[in-house]
Amino acid sequence: MRALVQQEYGEPTAVLSVGEIPRPDASGGEVLVRVRAMSVNIGDCHVIRGVPRAMRPVFGLRRPRNPVPGTDIAGVVESVGASVSDLQPGDQVFGSCTGACAEYAVGRADKLVAKPGGLDFAEAAAVGVSAQTALQALRDQLRVAPGDRVLVIGASGGVGSFAVQIARAMGAEVTGVCSTRNVEMVRSLGADHVIDYRTEDYITGPDRYDRILDNVAAHPMAQVRHLLASDGTLLSNGAPVGGWFGGLGNVVRALATSMVNKQQARPFVSISTGADSRELRDMVEAGTLRPVIDQAFPLEEGPQAFAHVAAGHAQGKTVITM
Repeated sequence: MRALVQQEYGEPTAVLSVGEIPRPDASGGEVLVRVRAMSVNIGDCHVIRGVPRAMRPVFGLRRPRNPVPGTDIAGVVESVGASVSDLQPGDQVFGSCTGACAEYAVGRADKLVAKPGGLDFAEAAAVGVSAQTALQALRDQLRVAPGDRVLVIGASGGVGSFAVQIARAMGAEVTGVCSTRNVEMVRSLGADHVIDYRTEDYITGPDRYDRILDNVAAHPMAQVRHLLASDGTLLSNGAPVGGWFGGLGNVVRALATSMVNKQQARPFVSISTGADSRELRDMVEAGTLRPVIDQAFPLEEGPQAFAHVAAGHAQGKTVITM
């Protein structure tokens, strides 16, 4: 089968290429999916680059442990393992797997659910890690409640574009921060207020918020905390990742701060679950959530797709179609 393959760490356009590899098989509680589309996450780009280097024992010391990048897919079930009973060949599904950027990929059955009605495969693939990160950040970490004033910094990106919509669905009053070219897009997602950071210094503004989700970390957390109401909470979901330790130092500082400052939520790592995929699917089918597709690339242009996301200015989600 055709797949996007990586044999060493580096920039996406230098180390990724389309090649032929054996098709995987599903066993036990696994499902083999014929991939119709996959979405690119910034975390995928970090793994391709092998940064921060301190994480290479996890990624693979000299080269990626898994040579095919990606986790978010949408496609059609090809076959199922012996212990899978709730999915069968021909089912249209979306969710997470290993080695998504290929014609076929294997995933755990409990992480794949029926594709949302009304979405094509590219749109369904986009409702993956970024959407689950936004949901878990707002629901579990910040505990957004109806009437809360929520600030989403980086509102036009993969996580931010979902966060604006999910916070609105939770009954919050949402303010999104983005660049000039994305103002109308963020407003179309339901943001009550939109701040163009190129023309307005939101850090020194007079407004205060009950909950802040910072997907950019362009300012020190101490400065961003000044935007909180007295009982507000900040969650920083963005950090630089280059060099040996990258954003790990920021994570440690955030964790330490959260122990003494109740306004600072502890760092978290989102975990893709079937239950959250179903919750997001329900929101899509109810009309309260929709993915924003920035660009769609064919598999042959997969390296360019990852490079586009790695540059950090994608609007919504970038997908690769098979």
